[in-house]
Amino acid sequence: MRIGIDLGGTKIEVVALAEDGDVLFRQRMATPRNDYGQTLRAIAGLIDAAEQATGKQGSIGIGIPGTLSPFTHRVKNANSVWLNGQPMDQDLIALLGRPVRIANDANCLAVSEATDGAAAGAATVFAVIIGTGCGAGLAINGRVHAGGNGIAGEWGHNPLPWQDEDERRHAREVACYCTKQGCIETFISGTGFALDYSRMGGKPLPGAEIIRLAAAGDDLADAALGRYEQRLAKSLAHVINLLDPDVVVLGGGMSNVDRLYHTLPALVRQWVFGGESETPIRKAVHGDSSGVRGAAWLWPTDR
Repeated sequence: MRIGIDLGGTKIEVVALAEDGDVLFRQRMATPRNDYGQTLRAIAGLIDAAEQATGKQGSIGIGIPGTLSPFTHRVKNANSVWLNGQPMDQDLIALLGRPVRIANDANCLAVSEATDGAAAGAATVFAVIIGTGCGAGLAINGRVHAGGNGIAGEWGHNPLPWQDEDERRHAREVACYCTKQGCIETFISGTGFALDYSRMGGKPLPGAEIIRLAAAGDDLADAALGRYEQRLAKSLAHVINLLDPDVVVLGGGMSNVDRLYHTLPALVRQWVFGGESETPIRKAVHGDSSGVRGAAWLWPTDR
């Protein structure tokens, strides 16, 4: 049995998977925000609940909204800031009395979809989370590729490529939480999409409502979605030029916009070197569950 934990800023989810990937147990709870010790105890409690319910002990994988530094062995780059600077893997090993594996949550998405999802069997998978923020992860042969600095896939904190004048103006006006300006995240996250709509004269609305308006023929909403598609296409073309993955998988709230899968392929070709790109762009099969499933799959079948 494999146990996966998805540690988010607002909720923690546990899943227990059988060897064939079937779900044996699932449970969620609110994240104890700003309390590192209580967060560890909450994770331990969910693992205990899974093992009590199934009567089995499982391997443990954990997806976090940051990464473990390969140099300090402490968490860095987490937007759940109370995790930063903590030796989380060692603290959990001490608390649980057994090994754990920890990876960035977007890398967990990539592993999940490469294992039994939208990119099953693909050698190189680039997986994107486009929700409140924007992250991405990389799986090679079904395993996390974290990179020498532990930040492989942190594409959202590169500048949006090939910026037009409006995008340069946006970049000057909107700083990313990482303190840089012009980050891809500020344009193609769900937050960035909603901000762009309001910047162009729309009322402050959640992204889902703007999408609904676009589908109903609202010109302003449709124009905002068109700009979003172009910006996402440029951002993905940048990755294809560098990595040329076998499959790109989209997860997070904006991945539920079905129109993207019809419009993006042709738009991406306009920006890929040479104008040739048949890279599949697919919606995550496991949806919101992909991260927690990928955490469980951090222990591969040949462990």
